[in-house]
Order: sequence, then structure tokens, then C-alpha cells
Amino acid sequence: MSHWDVFNGDADGLCALQQLRLVHPREARQVTGLKRDIALLERVDAQPGDTLTVLDISLARNREALEALLARGVSVEYFDHHHAGPEPLPRHPALMLEIEAAPTRCTSLIVHRHLGGPHTAWAVTGAFGDGMLASARALGHAAGLDEARLDALRTLGEAINHNAYGDTRADVLIAPAALHALMRPYADPLAFWRLERVADALIVRQREDLARADALSPRWRLPAGAVYELPNEAWARRVQGSLAYRCAEREPEQACAVLRAAGPEAFVVTVRAPAHRPRGADLLCLAFGGGGRATAAGIDRLPRQRVDEFLLAFRHAFDPDASDRASPARPGG
Repeated sequence: MSHWDVFNGDADGLCALQQLRLVHPREARQVTGLKRDIALLERVDAQPGDTLTVLDISLARNREALEALLARGVSVEYFDHHHAGPEPLPRHPALMLEIEAAPTRCTSLIVHRHLGGPHTAWAVTGAFGDGMLASARALGHAAGLDEARLDALRTLGEAINHNAYGDTRADVLIAPAALHALMRPYADPLAFWRLERVADALIVRQREDLARADALSPRWRLPAGAVYELPNEAWARRVQGSLAYRCAEREPEQACAVLRAAGPEAFVVTVRAPAHRPRGADLLCLAFGGGGRATAAGIDRLPRQRVDEFLLAFRHAFDPDASDRASPARPGG
């Protein structure tokens, strides 16, 4: 019998897994990928009697594969915070399901509570990386972490998360599975930073990419928020998520969307809800075939001919005073 760890390759998925394996060490076959590699359970060739731990991937995108694994005699524990799809959620004697879609929760925080909190610093790192700034600081303060340590954990978490964005392995500095292998020995995330050169390299890469993004102006400015357009280049593929988080933090009353060209016919879209009104991103993206959670969501493929439709829907999702007669967008600089 084998155990499988199936996890998103972003900061939340990595830090959730890190907490679990520090408390419950075990050898596992790993299935992971970059940020948008969500349909991971279909890649799992588990056999009857095998066990799975699933972290930070949407049940809505993996339900059919999950049910097939359960029917095959595989036992599954599943932790996540994304939109889970239609009710009722799957029920099975071999399934342990912990899903919380509240805008203040992420998978690292769910696992932290599940374990009873022995590795708070890694939970805080994952929450910072996932853009849960208030939740990360609240947990850190409750654990007695000072501001300097919290700032350092934020820097590390955001750099780990930045590394997950890209279309292929060539876009990122290190593959998520290889990054987890380097993280795994460390109970303290800041010891990982001090002793593993890759941590500094991740931070430098993120800062360089963000410097390029900061030179851009929004392509469209709407009453609901700013919408950026990025080219289909490696730095842009990496910076898409970090730019969206950065914009949402700078203007907490505004939503943000980042459209990144994916060939001549479509865009990949990242959406962040206003920090002061953390809701609506998931429903907006679901309407265009995407998904996510209330505060942060995305669309894998938005055809260019639907951009105006998306801009109007973006306005209605985040501007309660929007009118159907209003122009969907005004070009920015």
C-alpha cells in the first residue's frame, strides 16, 4: 500500500503539507504542480488500500476523480478552502473532508487548527503567501510572534507563492516538489531562509518581477477597481498573482483583475476582491468557466471577444451602483 500527497504548489499548499509532515512524517508519492494545476486527482494512480492526503485544490474541479478513487477502495483526507461546487458534498466512510470557504481561511490555517497548532510559523507563512494578511497577523500575534518576525514570514511566504505562478516549469525558479523537499527538514521557516540559498533567490526573483509590474498602469480603470493587461512573457506569467495581491493591498476598497495574454486568442485572468469587502471573486470567475474563492479567483481561458463582457461583469460584481447602461470600461494609461 502507498500513501499519496496531492497538493497545490503555491505557498498555501506547501505550508499546509509542511505542517502535516512535521507532525506526521511519512514517505509519500507526490502529485503537485504550478498554481493553476488544479485537476490533480485524475493523475493519481492509487490502488485499493492506498491512502491520500489532498491539500489546497478545489473539490469542484476534482469531484469526479475523488469519487472514482473512493469507489476503488482508496481512503482520502481532504483539506481545502476553495469553492467546492454544488451541495451536497461527497460523503463516504473513507473520506475525511475539511473544507472552509470563509474569506478569512486558507488551507494552511485549516491544517493548523486540525493539528492543534504545533507549527504556527509555517501556518502564518502560508497565510501570508495566500494573501490572508489580517488572518496571518492575528494568528502570529496570538502566538507571540513579534513584528520583525511577522514581516520576515510575510516576505518568505509571498516569495514562495510567487514561485508557483507560470505556465511551465521553465517559468519558475524551482519546481514545487523540489522546493518542498528543501523545506521539509525545517520546523522553523526562518531557519529554512537562513540555511537554504533558494529562499533568497526566490525573494530576489519576486522583487525583480514586481519592479517591472510596478512600472505599468492599469489598462482599464473602473469604479469597481483596476484591470491590468500583461503580455505573454515569462516575467508576466510569474508576476500575475503577486501583482493582483499588491493592488488589492494598496487599494483595499477596490477590486483588481490582471489579464495576461495566453496566445493571440485568449487571456488568463486573476481576480482579487476588495480587501474591505472580501467577496464575489469566485462567483465572477465561475461565470466565465473559472473558479476559486470569495476573495481570490481566476479564469484559465477568457476569449478575447469576451473581454468587454468580463469587464462589465467585473463592474457589477464589485460596484453595487453599477448600471447596465454604463460603459464597461475606460482605458487607462
